[in-house]
Amino acid sequence: MPLPSVFQGRLRLPVIAAPMFIVSGPDLVVAQCKAGIVGSFPALNARPASLLDEWLARIREELAAHDAANPEAPSAPFAVNQIVHRSNDRLEQDVALCEKHRVPIVITSLGARPELNDAVHGWGGVTMHDVTNMTFARKALEKGADGLVAVAAGAGGHAGGLSPFALVQEIRAEFDGPLALSGAIATGRAVRAAEVMGADFAYIGSPFIATQEAQASAAYKEMIVASTADDILYTPHFTGVPGNYLKPSIRAAGIDPDTLADKERKTMDFGASGADAKAWRDIWGAGQGIGAVHDVVPAAERVARLAAEYEAAKAAEGRLRLRGA
Repeated sequence: MPLPSVFQGRLRLPVIAAPMFIVSGPDLVVAQCKAGIVGSFPALNARPASLLDEWLARIREELAAHDAANPEAPSAPFAVNQIVHRSNDRLEQDVALCEKHRVPIVITSLGARPELNDAVHGWGGVTMHDVTNMTFARKALEKGADGLVAVAAGAGGHAGGLSPFALVQEIRAEFDGPLALSGAIATGRAVRAAEVMGADFAYIGSPFIATQEAQASAAYKEMIVASTADDILYTPHFTGVPGNYLKPSIRAAGIDPDTLADKERKTMDFGASGADAKAWRDIWGAGQGIGAVHDVVPAAERVARLAAEYEAAKAAEGRLRLRGA
């Protein structure tokens, strides 16, 4: 199945930047799109809710100005993430603003609703839904999602527990539409590997925390740079949904991460944690790929490095084919 036209001829790399709670905002999205990858942000990052209208207007205006000045290298499309869970009392209002601004891509998470997909299709947009297993994948497609984001083991924040090899192969056995892969992807080589496995896009979040445009604190950015996969804890404790978090941020909040791996909450609370600390604000999410992130740079430079590594990986494939000929 060919990719939707919104993606065609607009991407420098087959990459969708993951929408990160608190971290992703218009500065980062605009920089990502200008650099040639899909930029995204969660609608809930715009607070108060009225700010979403301003953000969407600004993103569209700045990208339109870029495209007018650079017709040979137009910006990539952008996406807005909508949390479909019943706890999100802003959903209807936020979707209406996405319709007003004709948001080209809507990424849905924590639930799938056919009426939301229908609304997005009504203004000509494309929907992609986060899934962690085949049960959720089938439900999302049955309810009208155009594409899927396979959230595999190692992804930052809320993440699945399946190997990307297993998850992609099972999805591809039943679905040939747009597919992004999330889970510890932090280099251009990993982007190419996602394609080889059968995904259309790599879905990358944590490396963009360590960018100048990210709405993350300096301490959070430096912790990304200083940490490796061994510093990541996978636990449902903080929100009721299993996720990957930075152990140093847990310790800084006065909590021993070694006691939390198997401790679950009985209810889903996206701002809960322990003591006075809160998930995302104080307990920081990150994926297992952060060992490849060594400095804080502009988003455009991060994309340029990914592109160089991606092209090097493709060139290496060519040399291997010649050796085997």
